[in-house]
Order: sequence, then C-alpha cells, then structure tokens
Amino acid sequence: MSSQFYGDSIFWVEVEKISPNPYQPRHEFDEARLKDLADSIRMYGVLQPLVVTRKEIPQEDGGLSVQYELISGERRLRASKLAGIAQVPVIIRSSTDDARVKLELAIIENLQREDLNPVDRARAFERLASEFSFKHSEIAEKVGKSREYVSNSLRLLALPLEIIEALSLGKISEGHARPIMMLADRPEEQRTLFKEIMYKKLTVREAEAISRRIAYDRVRKKDRAFNPELVEIEEKLTESLGTRVQIEQTPKGGKIHIDFFTSEDLRAISAIIQSRKDVEKPQNLLEKFIALTTTAKEPPKMAPAPDVRPAVSLDDRSKEDKKEGEGEDMYSVKNFSI
Repeated sequence: MSSQFYGDSIFWVEVEKISPNPYQPRHEFDEARLKDLADSIRMYGVLQPLVVTRKEIPQEDGGLSVQYELISGERRLRASKLAGIAQVPVIIRSSTDDARVKLELAIIENLQREDLNPVDRARAFERLASEFSFKHSEIAEKVGKSREYVSNSLRLLALPLEIIEALSLGKISEGHARPIMMLADRPEEQRTLFKEIMYKKLTVREAEAISRRIAYDRVRKKDRAFNPELVEIEEKLTESLGTRVQIEQTPKGGKIHIDFFTSEDLRAISAIIQSRKDVEKPQNLLEKFIALTTTAKEPPKMAPAPDVRPAVSLDDRSKEDKKEGEGEDMYSVKNFSI
C-alpha cells in the first residue's frame, strides 16, 4: 500500500505484532514513570497514536503475514503491555529497509514530540554522523534545527560519564551542562562545578557565573605579573585533592581556599592531606615558594666590618687572673676575647 493511502489515518493493531525499532534513539525508560503511564492507559487508553511501518512477510502456504516495526512510541508500547492492552492506535508510515531512513524517521518523530532527553538526542545525532556519514549541517536540515544546535548537542557526549548519566536521568538540565562544557580543558573543575550544581541546587545563571569566573581566573593567571610558580602549586593541589583550590596571596601571607560539598568530601580531603605529610607534594612546593618569596624580599645583609683591635688570649692572662676567674660565672666577660 502507498503512503498516500495511509496518510495520517489511525489504525488499531495488536501489540504482539509490533516489533521494536532497532534504531530507536531513546534508551532511558524510567520504570516508575512507565508504571504510572500504564495505570493511566489502563484507565483512559492510549491517547496518542504510535508511529509504525508495515511489512508483509511471505508465508510457506503462499499467504502473507503482516508485521509492524515501531518508529516512535516505545514508551507507550511498553506501558500498554504492562497494562494488558491488546490493541493500540497507530499511524502507518511507508515501509523501508534502509537503516538510515529508519533511524532518521525515529529521530524526527521523537524530536517533533520532544520525546528524547538531551543525551539520547546527542547519541542519535552521533549515529547519523558516524554510521551514515551525515554532516552536521545535513542533520540540522533533516531535524529542522540549526547546525550549532546539532554541534552543541554532540559536545554533550564529551562530558565525564557521571555528568552524562545525571543529564540523561534529568538530575541536571541541558542548561546546566553548557557552563560545565566551557571547562572542557579542566576536567577537575568540571567535576567540581557539577558537584556544586548537584549539592547547592545552583540555577543555570549561577553555574554560568562560576564558569565565567574560572575562565577569568585562567586568563588572569596567564598574565606576566601573576607568579607562574603559584599557578603550578594551585593546579597540583587541585589535581591532588580532586576539588577546586584557589590560592590568594597577600603582602602578609595569604589564604588557601579548598572547596568541598559534602561531609564525605571533607573527610576524603583531610585523609589525603594527612596521608601525604612526608611526601614531596604540593604542600612542600608551597613551603618552598614561601621560602623563596620571603628570601627575595629581605634586603641584602652587609658584611660586618673587620675588628682590627688586637685580641688578648685567655692564656695570656697572669696566673693570678686565672685563679680569680675560676670561681666566676661562665658568662663573665673575662671568658671572652675582647
């Protein structure tokens, strides 16, 4: 049958005849929400049709067996099975064996319904680019978005795995992920900002402000007036402690700021510091730096003027003087050269 015949007409199809789409871009299905949807379907039915393709499979007796392959609506299909529903409403699209077209259709259908989380969307774009050699501009044209939208989506996959997982599960938003991506060249700072977002419940604007401040500090530290040795110590401390460390130097000393977000973080940082007392680590570097800067600030010491007066040895004293001095205090001036 032609796609013109099907159009956007709705048909009722047995759930057993619908097979999953092997190119389904959606991977995360929250079990609790799936159960809630099943309860809703059991009470009100499936309100939004699934989208499928129709396949006619020849049988040995010469007949045809009709099967359907899902394009979009896997969550509704799973919930319908949980609810014990025998048939679901579907819209039939024209059949194709082209894997690229199947993936493309699935992505487009899900995007139009905003049914993909940011990570699933990025992975779908990546498949179009890697498996089917689509350029970013071609993907953008297919899904009705800008090239920058596609490129920024793909950049999400370069984040550390724990951040990708949190984004996929909705623990942080795509807006939160953007300032984290700005710190791509500083993975430790990325993890620290991620912890701040999670534990401090930062807004997107607050996260962006922190990211900009870190970027500004990075530029400031490249300034010739900024001591490169201090930068090295700060970076080594950040790497060793696994959290953001900032050193603030003042004319009379300075401060070391160490960020932590949970009591577990504090205990871990304390354990790291205590376990490295005798090891050549950033702490020792800091001591060296302070010693160097202190030495550099001290005025050069003048050599003492030579004493030209003849010294009188204790042995030159008379026997009477020796006897007289034996009972005196050891710090008496007679016990020293003059």
